[in-house]
Amino acid sequence: MKVLIATEKPFAENALKAIKAEIEQAGHQPVVLEEYTEQQSLLNAVKDVEALIVRSDKITVEVLDAAPKLKIIVRAGAGYDSIDTVYAKQKGVIVENTPGQNANAVAELVFGLLVYAVRSFYNGKSGSELGGKKLGILAFGNVGRNVARIAKGFGMDIYAYDAFCPADVIEAAGVHAVTRQEDLFRLCDIVTLHIPATPETRQSIDYDLVNLLPKGGIVINTARKEVINEPELLKLLANREDIKYITDIKPDADAEFAKLEGRYFSTPKKMGAQTAEANFNAGVAAAKQINAFFADGCTKFQVNK
Repeated sequence: MKVLIATEKPFAENALKAIKAEIEQAGHQPVVLEEYTEQQSLLNAVKDVEALIVRSDKITVEVLDAAPKLKIIVRAGAGYDSIDTVYAKQKGVIVENTPGQNANAVAELVFGLLVYAVRSFYNGKSGSELGGKKLGILAFGNVGRNVARIAKGFGMDIYAYDAFCPADVIEAAGVHAVTRQEDLFRLCDIVTLHIPATPETRQSIDYDLVNLLPKGGIVINTARKEVINEPELLKLLANREDIKYITDIKPDADAEFAKLEGRYFSTPKKMGAQTAEANFNAGVAAAKQINAFFADGCTKFQVNK
């Protein structure tokens, strides 16, 4: 089987070497397309492949139509909204992700950003500490659980809400479960977002919800840009000068947010999974999942059932 590793943003050299070795040891042929700048390059490359490993690459109707032999796509990472999963299902193509492989990297970034924010962006002025603060985790998946683990080391009081995770599972992790996301914002000094971009969550972080935060509240978003209602959040930040918004996903209205000096920060690009370890782990996991699919039909991590 021919396996295409198509990455506009390449894997690290050691990760790519390990991915190729994993594929080859199962008797398959790895093919690499890196740093491509035009979709046509991807369309040409998928013509005769049975499997595809991607990162944040867009797998559209056009790409799927250009790949008649394609049987499986694995996104090396958790989020898969860059892949047209519905059309892939119609074409009989399995789509998988590699949940958990980037979780620690994203969770560590949350605290790197938080320390920067509560210490007044290192501007020399007095800041505050995370110890004793109430931290709300919106979605208690792999990243949320790692955030909770690290927060315990800071001595924080931790709360979580997840519509799909039972309260007893959250409580068993030493975290207070709340029954509504509104309660999370009302109770906590800081809310960290780890929800996917779905029809239910898109633009759900809006004026009314964030306005529930107590004085001095912080929202931190290392999830998806689409979950933020940017016009409403900008309006709230204009009305409440005590609120901060921190993210690793540059908003569409970045220039407007940037006017809120001392209350907004965005990294130059999304970087939650940008560590050597996460890069390696997600890539090798993707290769192993493809090998398992061709070996015995395993689709444990399928996301388009």
